[in-house]
Amino acid sequence: MQHRECTLELIDTQSGGDVSRIVVAGVEPLPGATVLEKARYLQNEGDGLRRLLLSEPYGDPAMSIDLIVEPSRPGAQAGYIIMEAMGYPLYSGSNTICTATALLQSGAIPMQEGLQNVVLESPAGLALITARVSEGRVDSITTQGEPAYVADEGLSVEVPHYGTVAFDLVWSGAYYAMIDASRHGFAITAEEQIALTAFGDAFVRAARPGLRQEHPELGDVGPLPFAHFMGPVRTLEPGRMESPSATYVHPGVLCRSPTGTGTSARLALMSRRGEIREGESLETISPRGSRFVGAVLNDARVGDYAALHSTITGRARLIAHSRITVDLDDPLVDPSDLANVLLPRPAGE
Repeated sequence: MQHRECTLELIDTQSGGDVSRIVVAGVEPLPGATVLEKARYLQNEGDGLRRLLLSEPYGDPAMSIDLIVEPSRPGAQAGYIIMEAMGYPLYSGSNTICTATALLQSGAIPMQEGLQNVVLESPAGLALITARVSEGRVDSITTQGEPAYVADEGLSVEVPHYGTVAFDLVWSGAYYAMIDASRHGFAITAEEQIALTAFGDAFVRAARPGLRQEHPELGDVGPLPFAHFMGPVRTLEPGRMESPSATYVHPGVLCRSPTGTGTSARLALMSRRGEIREGESLETISPRGSRFVGAVLNDARVGDYAALHSTITGRARLIAHSRITVDLDDPLVDPSDLANVLLPRPAGE
């Protein structure tokens, strides 16, 4: 019986403490005319790749996976499919920061000193990126993804052991339930991470039934994946603010970073309430002290919703470049929806 092995080439990165594992080789070309269609195919026919790389012994559910694919939109230099413990987010700020950095510093996209424009295609659409490069290293990434909008306001749900939890529902690449953390006794500190994770898990399980799963342009986007905890806003100077923030990623993960799309969702909600204006910024701070800067651009529309364009700025660092062997005969590997998307290992390698 022939031994079945495949090889994946990976670049591991981290932004704000969140690890993104970039898959740059080893996966068959996926069917689909767009990155969104490729992502849907992978979700339905090849989800074994996500499970493999986010599970022991190959990975950890707190990681994210970004698979590099061919783009379809004019001007895009690469496409990427985002995979996390909760499924397939259509856009992610930290994953975009990590993917752009990995592609630049690996040479997949030629790097230029100074400010450099990069265009990537996520399943949600184009990510317009400005990289700041100094001495052959990416110092920062500023990314503009799809516009965010407030989908529902003034919602509440009864959560076992926590009582009534009020929240607003905002789209920013995925649906976020936006929760005022201070109402529930949280200051969003490092010491509260376990308690915030438990609260987030109980909340998402209670809130999911009945919440919308449709996006006016992208269709079915699945059940609620994220809860974003908001701390108090402090004004540093006119037009520049900061706030502690944390995002719970269902199931069971509290992001180490303040999350890019969580920050975008916060900006859309603040703009709706008249708390932030075009040209102003909010720096979000995770329980571990990592920071992203969100800046308000201009108004937009998504279907019938008033929406907001914004940018997120952060930095990613490369932590590993590796090739892993996937033994499809290993009892810890489920090959049922994995073998059909992996390239076979060349004979004699």
